[in-house]
Amino acid sequence: MTATDTVNTDTDAINTANAVRRVYVEKRPDYDVRSARLLADLRDNLGILGINGVRTLNRYDAEGLSDAYYAAARDSIFAELPVDLVYDEEMPIGPDERAFAVEYLPGQYDQRADGAAQCVQLLTHAAPPKIASARVIVLRGDIDERDFIRIKSYCINPVDSREASLDKPASLDMRAEQPPDVAVLRGFINLDDGEVNKLRQDLGLAMKSDDLLFCQKYFRDTEGRDPTITEVRVLDTYWSDHCRHTTFLTAINDVEIEETALNGPVVTAFETYMRAREYVYGDAEDTRAISLMDIALMGMRELRKKGTLSDLDASDEVNACSIVVPAVVDGKTEDWLVMFK
Repeated sequence: MTATDTVNTDTDAINTANAVRRVYVEKRPDYDVRSARLLADLRDNLGILGINGVRTLNRYDAEGLSDAYYAAARDSIFAELPVDLVYDEEMPIGPDERAFAVEYLPGQYDQRADGAAQCVQLLTHAAPPKIASARVIVLRGDIDERDFIRIKSYCINPVDSREASLDKPASLDMRAEQPPDVAVLRGFINLDDGEVNKLRQDLGLAMKSDDLLFCQKYFRDTEGRDPTITEVRVLDTYWSDHCRHTTFLTAINDVEIEETALNGPVVTAFETYMRAREYVYGDAEDTRAISLMDIALMGMRELRKKGTLSDLDASDEVNACSIVVPAVVDGKTEDWLVMFK
C-alpha cells in the first residue's frame, strides 16, 4: 500500500464519520405494546374507525461515528435485536400507509437523544457524537386528509414538540437565527383604564385588569419607564393561577350542594371539612375564609393539631410537602427532608 493509498483511506474514514447516518428502530409485533395502545387510543378517543393499523418507530440521526462504531452502537445502543427490528437509512412503508414524525422543539431536553449520545461515548471513549431523535408514527387504513391532520394534532404537543421533517438533514449542527431586540410596550404607563384592559385582552394575559393596572402604576411611579414585553410576560406568569393560586385562594362565601341521588358523599365530605375547621381554628374560624386551598389543607392541619403529623416540616409554602425522615449515612442516623413537589 502506498502513502497515497493510506491518506485516501483515512480521508474516506473521516468523511464517513462526519456524515449523518439514520437508523429506524421498531418493536417486533409481539412486543409492540405502544403501537397497539395508540391504535386503540385513536379509535376510541378520536373516533377514527377507518384506521386499522399503527406502527411507531424511534428514529436516530447520528453524526461523528465511524463505520465500526456505528455498527456496534446500532445493535447494542439504538436497538435491542431480540425485540427490535432495525432499518438503516430508510424504513419500509406500505402503499396504504402514511407517516409523520415528531421531535422536541429546539431547546427542549431530548432525553432519548442525550442518553444515546452518552452511551455511545462510553463505547468510543471519545467526544460524544451529535445525535437527534424523533418518533415516527405510521398509520394504515382508510384515513382522509382531515383525519390525518386530527391525528397529528392529537399526537403532537405544541408546548414541547413539533412535526419533524421526514428528510434526513445534511448536518446536525444547530443553527439559530438572531432574535430581534426585546419589544418595549411604548406608551404603556400613559394608557387609561380602558386601554390597559384592551392591551390585556390583546396579549391574552392571565392577570386581571386590576393586576395590570397595578403593574402600570409600578413602572410609572417607581421605574419611570415603559416595561418590555418580557417583563410583562414574566409578571403574568407569576401572577397566574399556577403560581399565585388565584382560584384556590378565592373566598367562598356561600355553598349550595344540589340534591341528587349521588350527592351523599359530597355532603358528608363538606360537613367533615366544616367540623375540622371549627376544631382547627376555634374562635378564629369566622376570620378564616373558606377556599379551595383551605379545603385541600384542612386534613393536614387537623392531623397536626391532633399531634399525629409530627414528621411534617412546616413552612410558608402551600404547594409543596416536606417530611422529616431518619436516614442512615455512613452508619450515623441523620434527619433528612423528603420533598414532594
